[in-house]
Amino acid sequence: MNDTGILLETGTNELEILEFHIDGEGEADGPPERHSFGVNVAKVMEVIESPRLEPQPGAAHPSYRGLIPLRHHILPVIDLAVWLGIAKVQAPRDNVIITEFSKTITGFIVSGVTGIHRVGWPEVIPPDGYMPKTGIQAIIGLIERDGHFIQLLDLETILADLSPSEIDFDAPPQTVAPGELKALVADDSATIRLMIQKTLERSGITPIVTGNGQEAQDTLRTMAAKAAAEGRPLSDFVDILISDIEMPLMDGFTLTKYVKTTPALRHLPVVLYSSIITDELRHKGESVGADLQIAKPDLERLPEVAVRLVGAKNA
Repeated sequence: MNDTGILLETGTNELEILEFHIDGEGEADGPPERHSFGVNVAKVMEVIESPRLEPQPGAAHPSYRGLIPLRHHILPVIDLAVWLGIAKVQAPRDNVIITEFSKTITGFIVSGVTGIHRVGWPEVIPPDGYMPKTGIQAIIGLIERDGHFIQLLDLETILADLSPSEIDFDAPPQTVAPGELKALVADDSATIRLMIQKTLERSGITPIVTGNGQEAQDTLRTMAAKAAAEGRPLSDFVDILISDIEMPLMDGFTLTKYVKTTPALRHLPVVLYSSIITDELRHKGESVGADLQIAKPDLERLPEVAVRLVGAKNA
């Protein structure tokens, strides 16, 4: 399973998700309680039957289940139920979802796979105000399908929890903004937003943070209207847009397309990032006018990228 044939037309604001489930313990003498989750199909390499794995004594996290070979790779396996705090019922055989993103291949143990759905990002309900029984910080949205909710998981947050960022925010920054520079940031992950905010601030760049593409579009529309009403340049309000690609309500491609087709905004530099920057995704970003695309593991480059793109625009 890869991105060939499943990546949808640029700007359609759609994605395909793999739905899977974890069967947790239900009420006494009752049936198991099924928890439904989803991940972007583009991050899934394949699904395999789980080999027999046991908790690893002395592991850095109790969800770690060891290493397994897969063709030319040796990859770590994480028990999602343990990380999410679900008391999973024992089954004859679980599945392992093999994912590849952020330059990392990882296996996640689940009870089973349900199917694949095509959804529009506007269908993804942000989790604001929703308090599930599982790790809220890793849930970026909810999708209603066939009378139940699918919780869309942010796998980057899970891996970041298991392997914290190695960026030293106390070290002197490699890039310092030459003057006042304001960056509008759009990302649905609180973990990534905080990391980007710290990365920009330590380089003297002021971040304006939004939680998804729709919020960012609304913010840009307000800024452009105020700039026009007051006869001021847009750069008085924002110098660059830095956006994730996968977000509820509006994805980064659709947001970029809006920016580059709106006369008052079209000269605003746009940087897109994702954990899955493939050649096809890069082509999609270029087709909507993104000025640069980088992978999430390279986000510490954002200050240098922002200073360079804004400088080139003003030259």
